Amino acid sequence: MKTRITTPLTAQSTAAEVVAGTGLPGRRIVVTGATSGIGLETARALAGAGAEVTLAVRDPAAGESAAQDIVASTGNKEVHVASLDLADQASVAAFVAGWTGPLHVLINNAGVMGPPLTRTAEGWELHFATNHYGHFALATGLRSALAAAGDARVVSVSSSQHRLSPVVFDDIHFEQRPYDPQSAYGQSKTANALFAVEAARRWAPDGITVNAVMPGVVRTNLMRHVDPALLAQYEESGAPELPWKTPEQGAATSVLVAASPLVEGVGGRYFEDCNEAEPLRPDNPHGGVADYALDPDNASRLWEISVQAVGGR
Repeated sequence: MKTRITTPLTAQSTAAEVVAGTGLPGRRIVVTGATSGIGLETARALAGAGAEVTLAVRDPAAGESAAQDIVASTGNKEVHVASLDLADQASVAAFVAGWTGPLHVLINNAGVMGPPLTRTAEGWELHFATNHYGHFALATGLRSALAAAGDARVVSVSSSQHRLSPVVFDDIHFEQRPYDPQSAYGQSKTANALFAVEAARRWAPDGITVNAVMPGVVRTNLMRHVDPALLAQYEESGAPELPWKTPEQGAATSVLVAASPLVEGVGGRYFEDCNEAEPLRPDNPHGGVADYALDPDNASRLWEISVQAVGGR
């Protein structure tokens, strides 16, 4: 039985507080989806601690604007921008081919939530193609760079919404069942957690630790496909039943897993609010982790399916 990892940090901690006193000079870090929201604040905190940070983004112009903002606020000029569209396997392959040298931290932060049924050129459902297959191809493609670092960390950004669906292995891409955007998002976030379980097992001999995180409920561009009427209702009421966080607080758990000595050597876990999550409980509707999202058999099965789909090892 593994001992649950806890820290002195809380749901209210910010990313900057997590790395306060932690120096990261010489650490090379990639953050996907870093133009706004949680990704931007994750990148800002790590750059503020002295790391070289590459913003891997779909919109390079927005990436350049974000990079300038980070440089201005941190004084760290080692902030770079690279093009990456996770829904396009050719774009992922180009990013991997363009990377040289070791990579100390990969933060798989980008994602899509709630669009109508959309399929990629391969026929894959967009949530799964972007949130899981894209990041799987990226991480496996960069494995040698991570191994070269000697003590690399990978952060797989999941969500409490993983509770909406396990990975439905018999119909991942909604070819037989009616499409439901919430279920599609949920299973992709379960996949993000399962990736951490299996990657941690496979890559431990290379000194690579891999963990999943749940950032919390944050108003970001990820919500752009959510029903505007529902968002307006949340804005009006403040949605007191939801544990809202600022983007700086939402980035804290990613930064903890990416850089804090408090979790050194820890892998295959699921963190939220800067601590390892507890199992799902009825009295905790917005936290906890489902057993199926940490199940090693599910993780191994998903890995094999992913290798068949996009390659990797």
